[in-house]
Amino acid sequence: MSDQNPYEKLGVSEDASFDEIQDARNRLLEHPGSGDGLEIIEAAYDAILMERLRMRQEGKIKVPERIRFPEMRVQSPQKESPSPREYSPAWLQGMLDKPTLSDVLLPGVWYLGLSAISVFYTAGNDQILQMALVVGVGISIYFLNRKESKFGRAVLLTLFGLVIGLIVGGLISTSLLLQQIPFINLMPNQFSTVLTFILMWLISSFFR
Repeated sequence: MSDQNPYEKLGVSEDASFDEIQDARNRLLEHPGSGDGLEIIEAAYDAILMERLRMRQEGKIKVPERIRFPEMRVQSPQKESPSPREYSPAWLQGMLDKPTLSDVLLPGVWYLGLSAISVFYTAGNDQILQMALVVGVGISIYFLNRKESKFGRAVLLTLFGLVIGLIVGGLISTSLLLQQIPFINLMPNQFSTVLTFILMWLISSFFR
C-alpha cells in the first residue's frame, strides 16, 4: 500500500478531473476505516493538489478557480447595488440632476418670496399674480439654463411646469377641497399660483 502513488490511494487515474478526485476523496472519507486511513486519504489528496499546482505554475494544466488553496483564493469585490436613478429610463436620467444645497435653496428662496407676495399682497391682485408668474418663469429658466447652458430645454421645462401647475391648481381650487379646509383662506387664482411656484421650484432644482 505504501508503494501506491496518491492517485492509486484515492482510486483514480492520473488524468482524472478535479471533480473526480474530490468525489473519490469525499467517498473515501465517509468510511475511512481507521485514523491512519483518514490520514492516508488526506495526504494523498494534498499530494495531488500540490502536484497539480506545480503543473499549473509550469503552464502544463489549468486549475479551476474553485480548486485553488483557500489562502490563494481572491474574493471578488461585492458589486454595489444600483441606485434608484440607474433603474430609471435613459431619457429621464439625462434630465434628472443631483443638486447641491445651494441649487435647492437659491430658487427656493425666490419662489418662497413670490408665494408670499401672491398670498399676502391683495391690492391689484390679478396684476400682481401675473407679474409674479412672469418673474417665476424667468427664475426657472435662469437656474435651469445655468446648469448646462441649454436654453431651449430650460424654456420647455419651465413652460411644462407653468401649464401643469396652473391646470392642476385650477382643478383643485375649484373643487370642494379648499372649502373643506377652513384655515386655507386663498382665492382659486392664488392657490394655483402658489402650486405653480412649488412645481417650478422642483423643476429648477432637480432637473437640468
